[in-house]
Amino acid sequence: MEYRELGTTGYKVSRLCFGTLVLGPLEAALPVERAAELLVEAFRRGVNFVDTAESYGTYPHLRAALRRWDGEVVVASKSYAWTRRMARESVERARRELGRDVIDIFLLHEQTGPETLAGHREALEELRRLQQRGWVGAVGISTHSVRAVRAAISTEEVQVIHPLINYRGLGIMGGSLEEMLDAVRCARESGKAVYSMKALGGGNLLQEAERALQYVRDLPFVDSVAVGIQTFAELDYNVRLFSGIEIPDWLRAQVARKPRRLVVQDWCRGCGRCVDACSAGALRLAGGRVQVDASRCILCGYCAKECEEFCLKII
Repeated sequence: MEYRELGTTGYKVSRLCFGTLVLGPLEAALPVERAAELLVEAFRRGVNFVDTAESYGTYPHLRAALRRWDGEVVVASKSYAWTRRMARESVERARRELGRDVIDIFLLHEQTGPETLAGHREALEELRRLQQRGWVGAVGISTHSVRAVRAAISTEEVQVIHPLINYRGLGIMGGSLEEMLDAVRCARESGKAVYSMKALGGGNLLQEAERALQYVRDLPFVDSVAVGIQTFAELDYNVRLFSGIEIPDWLRAQVARKPRRLVVQDWCRGCGRCVDACSAGALRLAGGRVQVDASRCILCGYCAKECEEFCLKII
């Protein structure tokens, strides 16, 4: 496994970051013990960087894995906090539920531009205060937006940027793929750490996974790539790809699967909360229920957490 310095944070991380969104209730809903076994095997294979979030519901899965592993693991988490109190409570919850004194990286989740960064200023300042206190190692943002990346470059408090990048530009907000790449390149040159997300377009690029993953892996200004992993075969495939080890045909065949899709169950009552939560603009109300534009959906699963009736599921 290749490792890189994560910007100026002082952390040295594997090029492959284990994305835990797919393990939790928003997607696969794996049992905690099964997910922990998968994570520990990833640690054994050289993956020392894990991405989670308050909204993913995967703190129990990661805590169970960390309890079984004595080696160093860099943990990044996120929350939608916008006030000082909310930021502090989010960090306290992460420390408590993960069983760690320090959360290595803590991000403000899904920033969309300079306006949201300004609106979350209190939370950002509190995260920096908690960093000085020793509860957080580094502070940053996650985003699907070109404008947010550019705004973060000139925001002193932001040390880490977690942007959406895939070779087809699926899900990028406020600009093209080329504009996102230019913004991320500038961010990295300015000293910001960069680890990317959605290399597989939320599952839409699974049929060309090798090409999609290699594209982002080979970007010189991306320190690490977060990839969702649900099975041991997928783990083996990704570790091989990020380590430059040949992937046998039998393994390619084993991990090959049909593209996933977002399903809206028949009992949807059309409240619209999921539509408002969809940053990709893939959902709309029609005929009293939610309709999905598959060409825009990046299968992030964030809409599902807004549904009180559990109508939304990625399959």
